[in-house]
Amino acid sequence: MHFKDRKEAGELLADALMEYKDTGVVVYALPRGGVILGAEIARRLKAPLDIVVPRKIGHPDQPEYGVCAVTEDGHLVCSKDEIAKLSPAWLTAEVQKEQATAQRRFHDYLADRTEELAEGKTAIIVDDGVATGLTMLAAIEEVKDRGPERVVLAAPVIPGDIADRLKRYVDELVALDIPAMYLGTVGAYYDDFDRVKDKTVTKLLSKQPAPSRG
Repeated sequence: MHFKDRKEAGELLADALMEYKDTGVVVYALPRGGVILGAEIARRLKAPLDIVVPRKIGHPDQPEYGVCAVTEDGHLVCSKDEIAKLSPAWLTAEVQKEQATAQRRFHDYLADRTEELAEGKTAIIVDDGVATGLTMLAAIEEVKDRGPERVVLAAPVIPGDIADRLKRYVDELVALDIPAMYLGTVGAYYDDFDRVKDKTVTKLLSKQPAPSRG
């Protein structure tokens, strides 16, 4: 399956999630790209939009290859096989650095808004695609700590083996394409996959309804 851009992917994903309209839902998007989809889904489901900010920790010799992911609140997910080969001191320093970056971005994106209450609700976690699943696993752990009754993972494309793994951590997985032969990158499934700017994320979040707690 191929998508024109993130907005179209968000519209199609919203169609697949319409059973959750007006049912007590909070949409959690992963910045940056996931917020474009999350905003469309939140609008269609008449749900508030919030964020969770996992940060990838790349291998020291190949930074694009993730070995761990950490969220703003410190939820850490790692590939055990990979980190067994790495310096514990290096890993500790990288975790601290990326968590600090996640915290900064979390507060910058939310501006003067506060987090939505998730207790007793359905949390829908949204991104523009999933590759290795490390950042999504960290996001899932973070959102679960916010006390939702049900957790749904939603993304336009997830590799088949990763989808099988992630299903064990959520109540439902909704994907538009679960390819057995993954094309290698999320961007390969989009015509337009330009980098999303921070100001775009902030603007989309500022358009959301007033938060449920102050």
